[in-house]
Amino acid sequence: MSDTLDLGALQSLLERVRGLKIACVGDLMLDRYVYGEVSRISPEAPIPVLRASRTVAMPGGVGNVARNIAALGGVARLGAVIGDDVAGAELTALIAAEPHIEDVVARPAGASTIVKTRFVSGGQQLLRLDDEATPTAIQDSDAFADASVYLLSDYAKGVVSDALLTSALNAAKTSGAPVVVDPKGRDFARYGAVDVIKPNASELAGATGLPVGTDAEVETALAALLAATTAKAIIVTRAGKGMSLARRGEPVKHFPGRAREVFDVSGAGDTGLAAIGLALGAGASLEMAVEFAILASGVVVGKAGTAVVTPAELVEAELSQHATAAVSKVTPIDELAVEVEGWRRQGLKVGFTNGCFDILHRGHVAYLAQARSWCDRLVVALNTDASVKRLKGEGRPVNDLDSRAVVIGGLASVDRVTSFDDPTPIALIERLRPDVLIKGSDYTREGVVGGDLVESWGGEVKLADFKDGYSTTRTIEKMTGSTL
Repeated sequence: MSDTLDLGALQSLLERVRGLKIACVGDLMLDRYVYGEVSRISPEAPIPVLRASRTVAMPGGVGNVARNIAALGGVARLGAVIGDDVAGAELTALIAAEPHIEDVVARPAGASTIVKTRFVSGGQQLLRLDDEATPTAIQDSDAFADASVYLLSDYAKGVVSDALLTSALNAAKTSGAPVVVDPKGRDFARYGAVDVIKPNASELAGATGLPVGTDAEVETALAALLAATTAKAIIVTRAGKGMSLARRGEPVKHFPGRAREVFDVSGAGDTGLAAIGLALGAGASLEMAVEFAILASGVVVGKAGTAVVTPAELVEAELSQHATAAVSKVTPIDELAVEVEGWRRQGLKVGFTNGCFDILHRGHVAYLAQARSWCDRLVVALNTDASVKRLKGEGRPVNDLDSRAVVIGGLASVDRVTSFDDPTPIALIERLRPDVLIKGSDYTREGVVGGDLVESWGGEVKLADFKDGYSTTRTIEKMTGSTL
């Protein structure tokens, strides 16, 4: 299974997470947001006066993890502790309104419900008021039953006790479910041999006493944390810098962030935890789980408050990312020549192919995928519109050069796209000096333009398979009902 989260992999993953039962156990609280307008300063003290206009309440802490699980298509089994009080009743009603959250929350006598109230004006938080409760621990949770993954959300309010951790790890030994912890405090060793610990950068720095500003510093801190714990892996979230993954005996992997616009980071860690849990439950690799979490967190920070993300929003974000990436692959020849030379210095094998690629079809996709399998970097040179017209006649191309370049650039198999107006691409081949020259199997080796040239500097010529029944001409004939 590929570790890359492209659009196809995302859609497949979203299908596989649907209906997965995920245990969400930890500290549950009621998040309240009081929205209003500030138009004056109090005469009593130099503080703003907020004129409240509306109040919104939602489950916070592990409750927000559960909401994200449900929003992404999973089923959250919510295990926590709240009080039999007014805030607890409000939380119970909010949970009951979520059809994909199963309530296995404990409500012991004497417990109180944690409430966090944020006052917001003009998109900015002015103040947060915390109504903290006396910590209440639980020994075990019914949430673990029948769950594919155990997510432990520790806000240091008492629920994620040593006894609960032992219960989770024992249950995981029987069920085989991965255990993922969103930690708190400095002693991460207490979490035992969990599958993943997911701190943010500040928590990583606090637990190790080391700086975490650069990739190198993060790698050092992660190595120290792995040495201090028995966790199998650590995923550190680094806000706009993305995430980094450390596993025992393997180099640290860094994944760039994907946020389009940051509006509110409240709950972004909960969204990331939910995404990682769902991905692992669906059988994804840790790498794909990290990419899924980055995508989901990048969407949710663009929303106000403790928000959730939906499958449709993830697909939209991925489509937007692909469009941007596709445009960035379209490169003028002078820039491309410099880039190709850099690839060559790195010891990478450069492949080259060319064509009109007017209406992209299945045959094109398979052809380019096979071409990419023969090299480390694949360059596709497109005939200009004038060149296509000379080759194919009036009415061609159907799609102009810019459109064809972006569509071809959107394929994961293609690394760079350029164009040429000459009758043949021989000048481009001389300029780029590819290691592999690829054409379709409808050519013979002797008929490949530039083949002798590429072989003269030690390169090779490859003929890629063409799928029968697929061509731009045939597509146009089907659309128009005429024969070209």
